[in-house]
Amino acid sequence: MIKIAILDLYEGHANEGMRCLKQIIDQFKTDNNLPIVHDEFEVRLSNSVPDLSYDIYISSGGPGSPLESEDVDWEVNYFRFIERLRRWNTEPGTRKKHMLFICHSFQLACRHFRIAQVAKRKSTAFGVFPVHLLPEGKSERLFEGLPDPFYVVDSRDYQVIQPDMEQIEKHGAKILCIEKERPHVPLERAIMSVRFNEYMVGVQFHPEADAQGMLVHLENPVKKQNIIEKYSFEKWQSIVEALSNPEKILWTYETMLPNFLKNAIEKER
Repeated sequence: MIKIAILDLYEGHANEGMRCLKQIIDQFKTDNNLPIVHDEFEVRLSNSVPDLSYDIYISSGGPGSPLESEDVDWEVNYFRFIERLRRWNTEPGTRKKHMLFICHSFQLACRHFRIAQVAKRKSTAFGVFPVHLLPEGKSERLFEGLPDPFYVVDSRDYQVIQPDMEQIEKHGAKILCIEKERPHVPLERAIMSVRFNEYMVGVQFHPEADAQGMLVHLENPVKKQNIIEKYSFEKWQSIVEALSNPEKILWTYETMLPNFLKNAIEKER
């Protein structure tokens, strides 16, 4: 039996992320005929984290600031869990356990490992954007089969910037990819993915985003009007067009999380 723990950081907010994560796990289970079970842990409202009996851990995105939870009980408990898992993986003879951090969780992990600065963006990043692989990312199994650049769903008010190379070297971490270059904007490009150590990796975006599900969501008249009022009709239209392109979000959805699951299972068998 392969046991997967999903750490839910959505704090009770309505979201598509948890549905998509469970959908990908169920599809991977079916496609590979594997005995997979998964459990969910509500981290922020219930202060709940898994024990170390699971084989794979996936920590979700979530709303709000990744800075304002410092020293809050749930975050202290969450970071303690990360440290227990990290120490487990350093012990000789243990069956190693892999963990993926998504968006909000990624920002928290960057804070925890102190590998870069987490800061508020000047404006919200919302839409479908290209992500560019760095040399370390081109040999990363998480991205195997994806083009360079590849496209992601991005929705965030915060970003990871200004890497601390001393801390990165200390942890054996690697910066894997960065956001699109904008020559006309004099701002540092954000870090979009980091391998924190051999068994822990994180991404700033949403690899679980389901293009078809998002299209249905965006076609909802209320949601459509909200996006048009907040951003513009052109923004809404560009997202719909990107989601409809099979070489963009669908490619990422069908590749990245299955790669993570496959690598985590094969590596430790």
